[in-house]
Amino acid sequence: SLFLSLIRFLYSDEVHIGPETVMTTLYTAKKYAVPALESRCVEFLTKHLRADNAFMLLTQARLFDEPQLASLCLDTIDKSTGDAINAEGFTDIDLDTLCAVLERDTLSIRENRLFEAVVRWAEAECYRQQLPLTSENKQRVLGKALPLIRFPLMTVEEFAAGPAQSGILFDREVVNLFLHFTVNPKPRVDYIDRPRCCLRGEECSINRFQQVESRWGYSGTSDRIRFNVNRRICIVGFGLYGSIHGPTDYQVNIQILESDKRITLGQHDTGFSCDGTANTFRVMFKEPVEILPSVNYTACATLKGPDSHYGTKGLKKITQESATGAKTTFFFFSSPGNNNGTSVEDGQIPEIIYYT
Repeated sequence: SLFLSLIRFLYSDEVHIGPETVMTTLYTAKKYAVPALESRCVEFLTKHLRADNAFMLLTQARLFDEPQLASLCLDTIDKSTGDAINAEGFTDIDLDTLCAVLERDTLSIRENRLFEAVVRWAEAECYRQQLPLTSENKQRVLGKALPLIRFPLMTVEEFAAGPAQSGILFDREVVNLFLHFTVNPKPRVDYIDRPRCCLRGEECSINRFQQVESRWGYSGTSDRIRFNVNRRICIVGFGLYGSIHGPTDYQVNIQILESDKRITLGQHDTGFSCDGTANTFRVMFKEPVEILPSVNYTACATLKGPDSHYGTKGLKKITQESATGAKTTFFFFSSPGNNNGTSVEDGQIPEIIYYT
């Protein structure tokens, strides 16, 4: 019996842990406070952790209060999100676990696929609570998980094909999100638009100018600046200057190109609101853009709107140290050809927002 194997372990440090017995052994080890046996169980689970059992093990890890195992499960879910949410253990998790996963910036999956999985979870939860499968009930069981879905990261087509027809969002939210996708100025939406990034770490940003001046005009030409970086990063957006004439809305297209091949790696047609100050205003890509060391890239922003602030006393080289001590160095070069006047010394595109 389990109790005998516990006694045997205490006297001889010998234990046989298998897939069938590991959970009950873990429970016993915790109940009788035998940390050595507990860590043997966690070790066994860690060794057998895969994408298709990550959610099942995450549930157990949270139940047994094993933060180390929980964190390894989450790492596995980050790396193979698609496989993990297709495994049967996914629909069995509780609401808090679902929220813990949806809050992550590091999932590697398109948001519309994530939404489909969340709907599957809601259907399973309705069965568990013995509720009829109606849109209202799905919405009710999802509760605080629903606002964690990042609808703005979807394309308008993905949104139209899935969430817009699901009945899980209120009509006014659907209209609001369609407007958010298609018009400028954009209505405020209560959903996060931060890309889910395939990288760990904190968001960082660099600003290449030391001073801000006024009056930079727009006539349809893109502001462009070339850059390269000394290590792999993911760019998630730019900080741009806004109007000198008080609160204003701009239309903008942002792009990152691989300069020599002239390939577009990421682009987003969007808009931003500014308040008339000399601050920078965030404009984000829908998906992170991977930047490799020692390759030349061009950052482009095509703005439509009134005259804005611009940066001056620009730096050719900027080194940023992250909290973990990793150094990222950016080198800037003026982009030849039409660049609306933006250069290393002055202009637009002051800020690059990235993860290391």
